[in-house]
Amino acid sequence: DVKLVESGGGSVHPGGSLRLSCAASVFTSDEYGIAWFRQAPGKERERVACINSDGGTYYGDFEKGRFIISSDKASNTVYLQMNNLKPEDTAVYYCASDSRCYYSHVDFHSWGQGTQVIVSS
Repeated sequence: DVKLVESGGGSVHPGGSLRLSCAASVFTSDEYGIAWFRQAPGKERERVACINSDGGTYYGDFEKGRFIISSDKASNTVYLQMNNLKPEDTAVYYCASDSRCYYSHVDFHSWGQGTQVIVSS
């Protein structure tokens, strides 16, 4: 199984930026999808962005160009650059991995422990 470790969360003011990192221990397949999900209190876990082994990227509609997902294959690390953060972006952000970029969290079988992002003035 892939072990995923997130880092980079924290507290920022509205309009600020954060970069989250997801370090994967090993990829057991040449084909994979690494996604960022987030979950706010009382809300469903929603997919923020996903990148697959071919470099294809997928984003949620709510981001409107504010978030960018990228990967460094040499270090097995996936990043989520978040700009112009809003209070509604406050959530625990999770990294997940599976064989492709599924839309639903129920289809991902490997998860990190999560990192908290708080956007507040």
